[in-house]
Amino acid sequence: MSEQGSVSSALPRSVPNVTVQEVAGARVVIAVGKKKTAIAKAIVRPGIGRVRVNGVPVEIWPIEMARIRMMEPLLLAGKELMGKVDIDVTVRGGGFMGQATAVRIAIARGLVEYFQNPKLLELYMVYDSSMIKGDPRRTEPKKPGLKHARSKKQKAYR
Repeated sequence: MSEQGSVSSALPRSVPNVTVQEVAGARVVIAVGKKKTAIAKAIVRPGIGRVRVNGVPVEIWPIEMARIRMMEPLLLAGKELMGKVDIDVTVRGGGFMGQATAVRIAIARGLVEYFQNPKLLELYMVYDSSMIKGDPRRTEPKKPGLKHARSKKQKAYR
């Protein structure tokens, strides 16, 4: 019976780009999320439910579409889990929506690893699997002799 309990507490899949540390006796999780050239680093620690992105509370983030995107993992997790942690996110590079998606990935990964909850992981994977996995697409490199990655000279057949 106790063997089943220990198996259910561990996550069925590993969460990528996450490290766990002990700081002053408290468990701290550092998660990284990437989208194109935007990189976000989320630090999840025990607290009262504050979420800050580059020092600004996420509730008053100026761009509404980006704010909604960043808050998706928080809304899915629920108030009872969110009231137990503080999340500080630092994001650099990319555009505003790329940054918002990177923040979303970092927060989701950090919450799953902090709470070690397989139901939360499954909820995120069913809602949108890119919250945990990320998006592997990157820009294609420019080729020599061309202006862009795939541009070619026009060819006339007649």
